[in-house]
Amino acid sequence: MRIGMGYDVHRLEEGRKLILGGVEIPFEKGLLGHSDADVAVHAVMDALLGAAALRDIGTHFPDSDPQYKGISSITLLEHVGRLLEAHSYVISNIDVTIIAQKPKVAPYIEQMENNVAHALGLEKNQINIKATTEEGLGFTGSLQGISAHAVCLLEDRQVRTNRKEGETR
Repeated sequence: MRIGMGYDVHRLEEGRKLILGGVEIPFEKGLLGHSDADVAVHAVMDALLGAAALRDIGTHFPDSDPQYKGISSITLLEHVGRLLEAHSYVISNIDVTIIAQKPKVAPYIEQMENNVAHALGLEKNQINIKATTEEGLGFTGSLQGISAHAVCLLEDRQVRTNRKEGETR
């Protein structure tokens, strides 16, 4: 088993859409970034890539590359899923925490979980997304930005298969 941890942060700015977990959330500001700046999905990708020892999202999707300008992070997540598959990794679970003073994201969490699960070919019960505030403290508390942390557990496909075969004997 391999554990990965991911973290991402983006500045809030007027004139941008706010995308979290692949969901457009109505808000007066959005996150600034080269892609859609989805901090939740970026943290998930970094956790997955880290667990597989495949570096980070900047290595695979550099912000200097025009092909990623404005791209959906869910599209990038699908690519990460294919990379894991090619390296014989199976995702056991993903847990995400979004840190945002505003807006309240609770009404959108189920759709975020569905989006991440669908992008990676997982069951919804393998994904958990939650949100918290920082009680007005720090850059998220003062509405300067939003951040996200993610952790994941990967298994080698062959090890998992062998273990399951041993359980049925």
